[in-house]
Amino acid sequence: MTVFILIACLGGVLVGLSRQLNGRLSISTTPLIASFWNHAVGFIVLTCLGLVVGGLLPAGAAEAPWYIYLGGPIGVVFVAAGSWAIARIGAVNTALLIIGGQMVTGVAMDYARAAPTSFWANATGIVLIVGGMMVSRRRRKSGGS
Repeated sequence: MTVFILIACLGGVLVGLSRQLNGRLSISTTPLIASFWNHAVGFIVLTCLGLVVGGLLPAGAAEAPWYIYLGGPIGVVFVAAGSWAIARIGAVNTALLIIGGQMVTGVAMDYARAAPTSFWANATGIVLIVGGMMVSRRRRKSGGS
């Protein structure tokens, strides 16, 4: 279990780093160009990794319903939106809003699937995220550290 927690934390660090890098590229170019290069380089890396490891085209992929492939276009919008937002509202606010959106969506999906969840734990998590953003904004306005 500890390994999975560490992998999830590493994923969060990498998402934050990716947002920063794409945000800086977005400032130099545009969010669309930053998103394009993010996905072009990612495609090359994934293709090379898939060729080495194998399994790029698993059996049954053609029979899968069309909508399960919407993750790619949604990812493009996510990267471009994050690249645009981070340059305008900062890394902390962008991260908190992204995490808040993920929490709300995750809670809604769990309830729609009738997955066993704790309403109070979910609500507390969302309130903490919103509270963190409010504290961050208040500090930024007052010039505090």
